Amino acid sequence: MADQFPQGAALIFGGSGGIGQGVCDAFARAGSAVAIAYHSKRDVAEARCREIEAAGGRATAHQLDARDEDSMRAAFDAVVAAHGRVHTIVWGAGPLVDQVLIAEMTQAQWRRALEIEVFGLFTATKVAIPHFREQGGGSFVHLGSAGDRWWPAMDGLSVAPKAANEALIRGLAKEEGKHNIRANSVLVGVIEAGMFLELQKQGVFDEAWTRDVHGKLCLPRWGKPEDIGAAAVFLASNAANYITGQQLSVSGGFGV
Repeated sequence: MADQFPQGAALIFGGSGGIGQGVCDAFARAGSAVAIAYHSKRDVAEARCREIEAAGGRATAHQLDARDEDSMRAAFDAVVAAHGRVHTIVWGAGPLVDQVLIAEMTQAQWRRALEIEVFGLFTATKVAIPHFREQGGGSFVHLGSAGDRWWPAMDGLSVAPKAANEALIRGLAKEEGKHNIRANSVLVGVIEAGMFLELQKQGVFDEAWTRDVHGKLCLPRWGKPEDIGAAAVFLASNAANYITGQQLSVSGGFGV
């Protein structure tokens, strides 16, 4: 599948997270170089690079703060220096999300969610668009939330910021298509990795919650990181070269 992408790398924000690692692996298996953007998990990011390279792929790790434009630009420049080109931005950065009702959210929680997820993606687009235009095109893949279609109570600190990003993705598709730049979203359901496992360990998601959510699924089981990776690879690849401004829900049929 190496011919499914231009030369260069997929830059994966949040690539050191549970889902992000699965996305990195999927791009590497599909023949793309991978650049893992991380905030604090240096050991995880570098270990994932070693595993990808041991399997015959190419990967680099790049530390940044998504809230800081200078940090974003420096990391992007380092990726281009290492790989020659970025062909895809996968946006999967985000903090561990507190599960609270809207009425109980604090200003600090709301501001943090917006700064990382919404301002972060906006800054990434500002950095990437000139490069994509110069290279004759590129692709944005946003890892959104299946809650965009059916609101899950208490998950607003994740769903609402991602909903803002959904609008931005549609805007990118509309405005940048003339430059052969595509933008799409993967709506992520409950994936057995990362944040879900951490909140499950904390007791936030108990057996009653599991029964309730399974009742809203057509496929009553949790997804895997590789499920999200496969969808992201498809949307970034030449196989999806006439798809833009769209949402692909990978959620077991959540809310159908």
